[in-house]
Amino acid sequence: MTHPASEPTPSAGGAVEGAASRELEPILATAGVSKTFPGVKALQRVDFRLFPGEIHTLMGQNGAGKSTLINVLTGVLAPDAGTIRLGGETVAFASPQEAEAAGVRTLYQEVNLCPNLSVAENIFAGRQPKRFGAIDWPGIKRRAQLALARLDVTLDVSRSLDAYPIAVQQMVAIARALSVDARVLILDEPTSSLDDSEVAQLFKILRHLKQSGIAILFVTHFIEQTYAISDRITVMRNGEREGEYLARDLPADQLVAKMVGHERMSARLREAAHEGPEVHEGPTGRQAVQPFAELRGLGRRGTLQPIDLDVQPGQILGLAGLLGSGRTETARLLFGADRADSGTIVIEGRAVRLRSPRDAVRHGIGYCAEDRKKEGIVAELSVRENILLALQARRGWLRKISRNRARELADMWIERLGIKATDAEQPIGLLSGGNQQKALLARWLATNPKLLILDEPTRGIDVAAKFDIMDRLLALCANGLSILFISSEIGEVLRVSHRVVVLRDRRKIAEVAGKASNEDNIYRLIAGSGE
Repeated sequence: MTHPASEPTPSAGGAVEGAASRELEPILATAGVSKTFPGVKALQRVDFRLFPGEIHTLMGQNGAGKSTLINVLTGVLAPDAGTIRLGGETVAFASPQEAEAAGVRTLYQEVNLCPNLSVAENIFAGRQPKRFGAIDWPGIKRRAQLALARLDVTLDVSRSLDAYPIAVQQMVAIARALSVDARVLILDEPTSSLDDSEVAQLFKILRHLKQSGIAILFVTHFIEQTYAISDRITVMRNGEREGEYLARDLPADQLVAKMVGHERMSARLREAAHEGPEVHEGPTGRQAVQPFAELRGLGRRGTLQPIDLDVQPGQILGLAGLLGSGRTETARLLFGADRADSGTIVIEGRAVRLRSPRDAVRHGIGYCAEDRKKEGIVAELSVRENILLALQARRGWLRKISRNRARELADMWIERLGIKATDAEQPIGLLSGGNQQKALLARWLATNPKLLILDEPTRGIDVAAKFDIMDRLLALCANGLSILFISSEIGEVLRVSHRVVVLRDRRKIAEVAGKASNEDNIYRLIAGSGE
């Protein structure tokens, strides 16, 4: 690996450069840190440094060593070799609690809170203020409201956490992390469940914290977010530090190349959004291909205003909109997971009633849900069992797929989609997020669907896996598969979609293609000022 050293000044921007010029000593640094698991060199002689008053982003594919490095820095794991220095002193945290006591706070990707407790209790769990020897409940409520106010979030902190959606729960977790003084704040995928406005608000808070001298280590898979917030970037690959760069000096395509080890930008991804609707020659000339599925005034009270859209064979239809705009609700109605109370679903020219997902599967529709862990994989089952679930369900449990045939099918899809697993019998919960997502795609592709609904299929997976999955989806489209694609990343929707339906406030507000398919116009449409 190459290790181009940046100047001690982390960035050219604002207080970051000033902080570095006054304090050249990193607040947190590693030297030669290594960590090995059975058969895996997770970290190999990693040197890393984090300066006060900077936002430093850690980038790399799944399996590159990012999570292991964070776990070593925060006392979850002990390194096999190397040293860690905090504030110029060598440290060896025996637990995350020791790291927190030293001023190193961590917010992990998964919301690690207690859903049965109130918002206020979650923010101050384990460190409740007391008054006259008893827990000061009014004080906890008041301080919780103040902690959330820093994020411009106003809600009833006495309500149970599980009464709020996942995005709000994530903001509560962030408020908990920011509610105490910290020298170092480590954020592992904190934006995975936030919409654009919430991300913007979080970044505003992070910039304020940076100005106050806090060192922030930010881990994300979103390239756009990386360049929106980062002063410096450290790239990890195969357990080693590939290099450390000023964000201003590292173009996005070079970042991707360094993460994956070669140029990986797919020309098909760049061209897909510009391909016109597929047509064929008919008796009266060129005619549009009949949509596989149409929604005609389909709606559900309190969930989605009546919507019209169609999904063409061999095309990707993107759904763009903010969190709560109706994207997932549209997908669930089309898959029969929720029952519509108005409108009609037309499949291949015939009106149908989808009373359940089983009806949808019989009509050739597959659905990868937004929450991969809760509604997708069965972590305790093998890769083979997960891949064959939908096919077996469609056949019925009385027509059981033989063990040999199941193994053949699983091996075939593992090879076709490039799923990295020791074998088909490995528990799927042990795979990386990207490989779990590929296994879920395999589950539905094994049913030979005509329409595949993908709700946030690339959330929480690395950049290389994203491009790999998108490449494979475009290849499937070339063979006639219809895809309904949902993502909170507007740029990602535009890169892969032939047409884009824009949703706002649970209603369809526009459908764009061609020159109108650009981020500026989509954002204007979402904001209510686009054309």
